Amino acid sequence: MELQLFDAHCHLDLTAGPNAVAHEAATMGLGLFDCGVDPRDFATANKRAASNPNVIAGAGLHPWWIADGRCGTAEVDLLCELASRERFIGEVGLDFSPRFAGTEGNQAQAFERLCRTLSRHPLPGCVLSIHAVRAVGAALDILESSGLLKDAPNSPTIIFHWFSGTSDELVRARHAGSFFSINERMLATKRGREYARQIPLDRLLLETDAPAEPDAETSARQLVDSLIRVSEVIAELKNCPEESVKSVVLRNSRSIFDFR
Repeated sequence: MELQLFDAHCHLDLTAGPNAVAHEAATMGLGLFDCGVDPRDFATANKRAASNPNVIAGAGLHPWWIADGRCGTAEVDLLCELASRERFIGEVGLDFSPRFAGTEGNQAQAFERLCRTLSRHPLPGCVLSIHAVRAVGAALDILESSGLLKDAPNSPTIIFHWFSGTSDELVRARHAGSFFSINERMLATKRGREYARQIPLDRLLLETDAPAEPDAETSARQLVDSLIRVSEVIAELKNCPEESVKSVVLRNSRSIFDFR
C-alpha cells in the first residue's frame, strides 16, 4: 500500500464494522493508528492489524474506563504487561473534567504505573498517544518524573491527542518534544485553531478520533474526508499550500509509525 494519509488516532473497535473499515482504508491509501480503550480488546485489534498492514493496533486504557469503573486493577495490570513488549500505546492518560471528580487519584495511579513500566522496559520506537483533559500539567509531571521526557534514544514519542490544555501547557509540551494530533472538533474552537496555528508543522499529525459514538456506521471514506478537511483548515491557518501540510504531516506519520 502506498500511504497517502494517516489517521493518528481512531477507534476501530468502536465502529460498527471494524474489519470493513480497515480493508476499505487500505484500498484508499489510508493508514490508521487504532487506539484501544480497554486492554482486553488488544488481542483482537492486534490480530486485525496483522491482516491489514495499513493498521497499527495500540494497547490502551482510556481514563474514562477507569473513572466509571469499567476497568480496574486487573486491566491496569494487563496494560502494563502489554506495554512491556508492545511499541504502540494508546489511548491512555488523564481526564480531570468535573464529571470525573473524585477519580483523579485512580487515574493518576494507573498512568503512573504505565509510565514506570515504560521506563523499566524501554522499547525503541515506542509511541504513546495521550488523552489529557484539564490534566496536561499532571500528565507531563508524571511523564517527567518517570524519565520519559528525557532526550534519549529509547524515550517514547509522545503524542497529545486533541490538545485542550492552557497556552503555558502547550509551550511546555512543545518544549518536551511532543507531537500533537489534530481533529475537526479541535478546530471547531477558537482556542483549538490558535493552537494548530502555533504548533510547527513538523510536530503535527492528523486524526479523526472516529467514531463520534460507539457502534456508529463509519466508512474509510468518511475518515479520509475528515482528514482532508483538517488539512485544509491547517493550511488556511498557517497561510501555506494544503499540499505542503499533507506532505509534512505524512512525513511525520511515516517516521513515527515506521511506514515506508
